[in-house]
Amino acid sequence: MFFKINAQTVGGGLLIGLPQGEFKENVDNAGFGLNVHGTLWSPSKARPFSVGLNLGYMVYGMTTERRPFSETNPDVSVEVSRTNSIANFHLLFLISPFQGTVRPYLEGLFGGAYISTSTDIKNESTGESIASSTNFDDLTWSYGAGGGLLIQVGKDMGDVSRLFLDLKARYIFGTEAEYLTEDGVEVRLGKVKYYPVKSKTDLIQISIGVTAFFN
Repeated sequence: MFFKINAQTVGGGLLIGLPQGEFKENVDNAGFGLNVHGTLWSPSKARPFSVGLNLGYMVYGMTTERRPFSETNPDVSVEVSRTNSIANFHLLFLISPFQGTVRPYLEGLFGGAYISTSTDIKNESTGESIASSTNFDDLTWSYGAGGGLLIQVGKDMGDVSRLFLDLKARYIFGTEAEYLTEDGVEVRLGKVKYYPVKSKTDLIQISIGVTAFFN
């Protein structure tokens, strides 16, 4: 879904994140999430580049357990979910020199990422959230580059002049951060211990989505 804002292109899609290097040594599973982006103007033959913003959110680990509500009420259970996630925010530099229905492009990105672990307690019967807390978090710089392919799937749709299927891949270099893995939290006898790890946070991001060019 899209709505007209100041940007001349707006897009978004599903995101798969594949940890690389030191990050892969600690997190050996793929992450899943969403990303959205917008540019200040549509690339054209006369001006085949643009700048904008890219935002993304990815879950790289999740555990769910059934636990007693409290020591004094052990016969009432709740659902406890712990989520490891990365939210990134980047300045986007886009080079798209081709016109037509199929448009290869290149991207450069610079910004940062917020990596965190949070716990959410829910009513087991209704699924309603009872309480939540951020257990551990850190900020890190990140930058990267990638490329993609726009394939036109529609045109002249009101304010949207062209609609494209957007396929892309990026390599994101993340500086060192402290974070928790799925095995980095220990709950015993009513007490919690955290075992964070520290490493660079490199990722390969693969995305499939749509991008709209506005009039």
